[in-house]
Amino acid sequence: MKRKIFAVAASVAALALSACMLASCGGGSAAPAEKEKLVVGFDAAYPPYGYLAVNGEEGYKADDGNTYTGFDLDLANEVCNMNNWELVVKPVDWDSKDALLGSGDINCIWNGFTYEGREDQYAWSDKYMVNGQVVVVKKDSGINSLADLKGKIVMTQKESAALDVLEGDMKDLASTFKKLETIGDYNNAFMQLESGAVDAVACDLSIAAYQTAADDGDFEQLEETLSSEHYAVGLAKGDEEKAKTITESLKKLDSEGKIEPLCEKYAVQGMDYANWCLGK
Repeated sequence: MKRKIFAVAASVAALALSACMLASCGGGSAAPAEKEKLVVGFDAAYPPYGYLAVNGEEGYKADDGNTYTGFDLDLANEVCNMNNWELVVKPVDWDSKDALLGSGDINCIWNGFTYEGREDQYAWSDKYMVNGQVVVVKKDSGINSLADLKGKIVMTQKESAALDVLEGDMKDLASTFKKLETIGDYNNAFMQLESGAVDAVACDLSIAAYQTAADDGDFEQLEETLSSEHYAVGLAKGDEEKAKTITESLKKLDSEGKIEPLCEKYAVQGMDYANWCLGK
């Protein structure tokens, strides 16, 4: 009796082993490995780098059901394709970006993100685009220089590089303003400028180029700049290896001639390949 039990047990064990071996050797259908995700946090009101797609523009679907597009999202998509990563786009409130990066809800900030003044706060890619902080006013406003901002209301975005500059290196200039106001996004800031609620908007060079190209000649940028700086991709500290991979991927994309056509795609919104600086 015991021999029969042992014989049956041995047969069951052999069948189980055979099934296991078949599955591991291709006899079964193993689940495909999940792609590594690049979760890009971006400001959805920051054209031409990232914005809500309109008028049939192609783009990238987010969890909120909307489709977004922009130069930096296209760059991120190209890098993901090159590294077999899955691109996940996540529009964020700009002043919550650090909390989201720290919690892991996003794993990079890629959206016209200024490097200067934040050097030690992130794991960075190499700088890839020249930028600057500038001031935009309405034409015929009588404001022709930074000195003319004395007694005026100037607006900028919360947690922006322009705000950092005006509260830092250019705080003496800001002290001459009637008021320095902040707002959640630049689209609304320029609506305030258009309505006359504020006298000037301090913003990134790329945003100024976009707004002056899209406003039918109502806005103009002052020649004097607040600062000169660069854009880079910011990741959480400790993620330096992925930052390095992004840098090498961007260099390869440029060497393959894929960056200049992307710039041309957004040229009507102020994008210029002459400002691409990675590897130059």
